[in-house]
Amino acid sequence: MTDLDEAWADALAEAERRARSAGRKDLLDYLSLRNSNDLLRQTGVAWLLDTFLKLAADANRNSASIQITRDETYSFKIKTSTMVGSQLVLRNGVRALFVEAGWPRTPHHGFVSGGGLARGRLRHRGIKSADLELMLVRRKNGEPVWMVFREHGAHRELHESTVKAQLQILLDDPTHSHFHLR
Repeated sequence: MTDLDEAWADALAEAERRARSAGRKDLLDYLSLRNSNDLLRQTGVAWLLDTFLKLAADANRNSASIQITRDETYSFKIKTSTMVGSQLVLRNGVRALFVEAGWPRTPHHGFVSGGGLARGRLRHRGIKSADLELMLVRRKNGEPVWMVFREHGAHRELHESTVKAQLQILLDDPTHSHFHLR
């Protein structure tokens, strides 16, 4: 947990204490929803990053040489909003895949447009056509799911197979056939 996360959790806990002592059920309900959404966000971001880490480690065990770095204090812009979260950088020679995921933490960061819980991006250095925009949404059953987000058009669910395809682009090596999707 970053210093900002801790400060924000403390502020929310204090707001909850004050709302409870003032009998503000409406505010307590909002804060409960906020805490629930933050848990879904944390779970969704962890799944995304962990899936890339697991599959990159599998590729490295099968003769790839992916170098991995992680930044837990990363922020990035989506339109006019600032997403605060994590960045995972996977490098293979001169190629690089940047996995970014986060959500606005404070009111001045803005909001996730389109009703999402969090946003993410998969960016390939020098291969813009392979980049993907992601949005974390809540399924009807309440579970978080990452969607490949298109501003104008149908969204599709992000699966492990999409992560494998992104790693295949990074590796650019058809001999890693267990990552090649056909």
